[in-house]
Amino acid sequence: MLQAPPRPLHGDRDPETETRAEAKRRADAVAIGVFARNLRELLLAAPLGQKRVLAIDPGFRTGCKTVVLDAQGRLLYDEVIYPHHGERGARDAAASLRRLVERHGIEAIVIGNGTASRETEALVRALDLPAALAIVVVDEAGASIYSASAAAREEMPDQDVTVRGAVSIGRRLMDPLAELVKIDAKSGGVGQYQHDVDQAALGQSLDDTVISCVNAVGVEVNTASPRLLAYVSGLNTTVAENVVRHRDANGPFARRRDLLKVPRLGARAFEQAAGFLRIRGAADPLDASAVHPESYPIVARMAAELGVAVADLMRDETLRARVDPRRYVTESVGLPTLTDILSELARPGRDPRDRFEQVQFAEGVDSLDDLRPGMRLPGVVTNVTAFGAFVDVGVHQDGLVYVSQLADRFVRDPAEVVEVQQRVEVTVLSVYVARKRISLSMRTIPSTLPRSEVAP
Repeated sequence: MLQAPPRPLHGDRDPETETRAEAKRRADAVAIGVFARNLRELLLAAPLGQKRVLAIDPGFRTGCKTVVLDAQGRLLYDEVIYPHHGERGARDAAASLRRLVERHGIEAIVIGNGTASRETEALVRALDLPAALAIVVVDEAGASIYSASAAAREEMPDQDVTVRGAVSIGRRLMDPLAELVKIDAKSGGVGQYQHDVDQAALGQSLDDTVISCVNAVGVEVNTASPRLLAYVSGLNTTVAENVVRHRDANGPFARRRDLLKVPRLGARAFEQAAGFLRIRGAADPLDASAVHPESYPIVARMAAELGVAVADLMRDETLRARVDPRRYVTESVGLPTLTDILSELARPGRDPRDRFEQVQFAEGVDSLDDLRPGMRLPGVVTNVTAFGAFVDVGVHQDGLVYVSQLADRFVRDPAEVVEVQQRVEVTVLSVYVARKRISLSMRTIPSTLPRSEVAP
């Protein structure tokens, strides 16, 4: 008669339990790494910049929530239009949009990618607006969550959730990083198994990723929200709120040193944060750069020895070429730091993010019913997982490119080939309308199409 193996005594380690726990830790680490990498790409998406924007949160029955934002992202006007309520609704909506574009000097129209997105985009594109006016569809994931949050209520206490959501959609095109930090990272739509992994480890990884992105880009202290400022190294939620209160009470900061007047922002915090904070238009041009105030005397010395002003040194490449950084090496300032300073002087306050590029989905392809195997379509990568990538082709349902279809070569890790927000060209392999599944390929010559017709 077979007997079960003896159970380990109290305090003894069970090899099976340990193996299972170790496998779980490794799986969690991989999933968390994928999430953090995708989040980084999402946060560092190319910004449109400071433009006057008309943002639309589209809808059929409830209409399209429409807002006008100035170049700083402040709400100027809001209304609801009904372009999908018959001919009269479409006519009135078109008249309203033309009026708002002209009255406010709109430079871009932003449309959320939810319900009625493609229909609303088609109406907007048919308005014969100025050719220079950008019309962009953006991912609205998390906008509704933000609109009902305490941060949104504090920021826009007199507006309802529909207006706040439309404002968020517009702002996330102008500056994705500044807007997306207000939303729980788990709501951004770029995770993989995020509810199954260690939540403490996931939260720490995502916070570290956000902090890294914010500090890499830098923050304009005179326009940043408390939530964005709180991610700057050296600052916390309380100090960030104090910075905004001081700014509201005393006007914009004129120079970095004025931050020392903010309650609870001491010398140590200032030392940590100053290099990541920008003040555009300051009297000292270095205040708009990533050069730390501790290094201002070095730059001043470089300029003085050339007989020019600091602004001239930043503006003139030939002057910078005459600077020998080795002459300024000290025990506390090494050659790599000096090289970085000269690079920053060449492009003060430079944004490491890519330049904004407008993507337009294929005309006439608005829903799953419009897709056919063999179609070649433009798309945007919305999520990257261990088994492939999800791509938005403009039909309200992302398609999946399996790892075997990502390239004409063997791909071990999808992150080698694609990243979130990347523009790609895909071929439709199959469409399952009832299950809302789309299979796509990025190969030059896709494998044989599994279906000659769209599956019901």
